[in-house]
Amino acid sequence: MKRSKDSSIGIDWSAYPADQFFDEMITPKGNARRASREVVRHFSGLSREELEQRRIAAERTVRDMGVSFTVYSDGENIDRVWPFDLIPRVIDAEEWQRTAEGLKQRVRALNMFINDVYHEQQIFADGVVPSYLIKDSKNFRPECVGITPPEGVWAHICGCDLVRDSDGKFYVLEDNLRVPSGVAYMLENREVSKRVLPEFFESNSILPVDNYPSMLWQTLASVSPQKRRQPVIVILTPGVYNSAYFEHAFLAQQLGVELVEGADLVVDDDDIVYMKTIDGLERIDVIYRRIDDMFLDPEVFHEDSILGVAGLMRAWKSGNVAIVNAPGAGVADDKVVYAYVPQMIEYYLKEKAILPNVKTWLCDVPEHLEYVLENIEQLVVKPANESGGYGMMVGPHASKKDHEAFRKLVTENPRNYIAQPTLQLSTTPVITGIGEAEPRHLDLRPFVLQGKELQVTTGGLTRVALKKGSLVVNSSQGGGSKDTWIVQREKD
Repeated sequence: MKRSKDSSIGIDWSAYPADQFFDEMITPKGNARRASREVVRHFSGLSREELEQRRIAAERTVRDMGVSFTVYSDGENIDRVWPFDLIPRVIDAEEWQRTAEGLKQRVRALNMFINDVYHEQQIFADGVVPSYLIKDSKNFRPECVGITPPEGVWAHICGCDLVRDSDGKFYVLEDNLRVPSGVAYMLENREVSKRVLPEFFESNSILPVDNYPSMLWQTLASVSPQKRRQPVIVILTPGVYNSAYFEHAFLAQQLGVELVEGADLVVDDDDIVYMKTIDGLERIDVIYRRIDDMFLDPEVFHEDSILGVAGLMRAWKSGNVAIVNAPGAGVADDKVVYAYVPQMIEYYLKEKAILPNVKTWLCDVPEHLEYVLENIEQLVVKPANESGGYGMMVGPHASKKDHEAFRKLVTENPRNYIAQPTLQLSTTPVITGIGEAEPRHLDLRPFVLQGKELQVTTGGLTRVALKKGSLVVNSSQGGGSKDTWIVQREKD
């Protein structure tokens, strides 16, 4: 479709192809969806010169704010500026309210499942979920059996990835319950939008996200074993070479807490965690840890780990410190376990799942395996415990050699693989040139916090595939991001 050359029009939406997938902003007939009308009208009203100035201002703002992420490539750590697209992703507030309820329901059931796993394992005894899932799980921690963390919560901070399919409905693609990242970028995306599109926020129809630090503080403080005083909270990071270090430092600054590494902490003979300071040792009540289980405590897990703290598990088991997320929570952060979450919701909550899963084939089920092997060219095949888009194969975009390689992998270790249909992921406009926008696929990672209360972020981190036709949205593999606007619109 030929582009308009009228420089007075910022984006010519009549030239935008919205009829290939479900587009979240423009209908197949070229009209703005109701929640997006103001955004579409505004971006049309800007001249191309103004639009380009805003785009450049956004890039400059991201650089000036120091928003970056780390990519590991050929043994090197490469810091890159966070890729941000100027056009926001817009979601209607009424739709989001229902989605948030579905997320709360899901996380409540997942925490009940984790607690059951480390205690009675009743869900297995009742035949709702097969017990081999735990026996063969890479994230099951026998060291956690019999422990009940504060408030009975194991996964305090969860990132549930949502996608829209061709029917326009949200589906849960996966659950991230170990050390989910991305919330700092959600907050920084909003800060960039406010600076370069300030006029949009004057109407107050865009719901805020800047209450997240207070939500996080409340969640962390609510699980502190010390109730008589202000809890001392720290964020435990692997260090500056971690890909999410920007977020660790950002959250520590936002919460006003210390960012520490393993060497900054010590567990004394009293099974209490202390932080080393120039004034001596200071007792720590809550550790928001951003390192994996196996590096937490060399006394219990990897004995050569220098990232964790010797004795940390002793202190946790003694109830002298809260660890967020709790060790062992990753037992539910498994794409095979994911397939059973709707059954968990019915079993523990006696409710139907509000948010559906994406259809999933479990390769360790014989009839599922047969289907996957026969149809691998049309499916997305994923390992059970990888993240960031690594180790997966998108059948329609892969070569015959890749198909055969994955047939072999799946056959040799079926428990470690699932398959899902190649979704017709929804799209939204991305600026691709001066006055030009094209549809790109995207997902959404909202964050669910559970301590004494259960809370959901207003929207979340929208990740978008900047490469035309790509379904991979991860920033480490060429994806970018958008600000996510939950909009309260006037009734028609």
